[in-house]
Amino acid sequence: MSSGIDADIALDAAVVLSLGVARLAGAGAGLAGRGAEALAARAAGRAEARAAALAEVETHERALREAVERNARIDALAETRSKLGADVALPAAIGLDERSAAELTAWCAATDAVLDEAERHLSEHLAAQVSAQIFAVPAEGLETDTGQGAPPPRADDVREHLERIMARLLPDATEAERLAVAEAARLLADAATAAEAEGVLQEVRLRIQDANRRTRGRRDEERRLAAERDAAEQAVAERRYVLDSITTAFEDLGYEVQAGFETLTAEDGSVTLTKGAWPDHSVRMRVDDAAHVRASMVRERPAESEDDRRLDVEREEEWCSAFESARERLAAAGIRSDVGWRLEPGVRELPVSASARQTRGRVGQRERSRERHK
Repeated sequence: MSSGIDADIALDAAVVLSLGVARLAGAGAGLAGRGAEALAARAAGRAEARAAALAEVETHERALREAVERNARIDALAETRSKLGADVALPAAIGLDERSAAELTAWCAATDAVLDEAERHLSEHLAAQVSAQIFAVPAEGLETDTGQGAPPPRADDVREHLERIMARLLPDATEAERLAVAEAARLLADAATAAEAEGVLQEVRLRIQDANRRTRGRRDEERRLAAERDAAEQAVAERRYVLDSITTAFEDLGYEVQAGFETLTAEDGSVTLTKGAWPDHSVRMRVDDAAHVRASMVRERPAESEDDRRLDVEREEEWCSAFESARERLAAAGIRSDVGWRLEPGVRELPVSASARQTRGRVGQRERSRERHK
């Protein structure tokens, strides 16, 4: 990059936490009150006040994340309840906006016990369903004297034992996993002795263990994917915050900030800075992942004289001064910047913007075409 600046940027913890609070709660973008207090305290050098404000924001964000997890669990259990056709009460999901950390934490603690109980009831409902299917018709093997001296298993005892084992099956096991367990349990119908029945029940235990292992694996994977989505959403929020802060800082300094269409989705972090007194110059700036910023001054048409080149140096000096002023404004907004590379004014000839080169190329083609047709 010629005639430009390359800097690493980092967001203050107050900004990061506050963006998380605003995003999780569905509130508008920007700093939450305590985050703003933390930044102000940092600027004033009041360490204790800053620590207290940060701790409050961090507590609020943590409470929001835990509430989001409980809401997701409620949704998952409601889906399982619908699939099983069970009549099991579930708590309502909590609204996150304008809830204090204390309210969210208390709700999570109370809800955990209710959700554990609901999951237990769903497992028992599933166990009763499978047991009812197996014992709907009296089994021929159970309670039938084999004449071999071994006492036959009692149907009531076997059914009670089966339901107790089946209740361990997690309610959100897949349909295929439930069928595999049920297939093993149906073998009880042919068990002629207590030993055979116990062998079948042991197979049921093993299949339940396998189903539960897979189910917990899926839960872990869902949590991992949810964490990835959360991190991606946070990254977008941070990038948006940096772009908005840069836009505000340079607009306050008299620049016009133009963003490409893609910037509206935070997919592209490029902006162009112009001024009314700069007909031939602009600054192209790009923010990468809210962690790096590159800026380069360009010409909108090629320099044609020494006066143009002297003007280039003046514009570069003006831009460098503006960048330092913008850094101070960004620091006040919680965005620290460390310049790693800078090209001083006048060291190199300013590059010509791509759009200007394309326009110049089209003009040249038209001129050559006219020459050929003379």
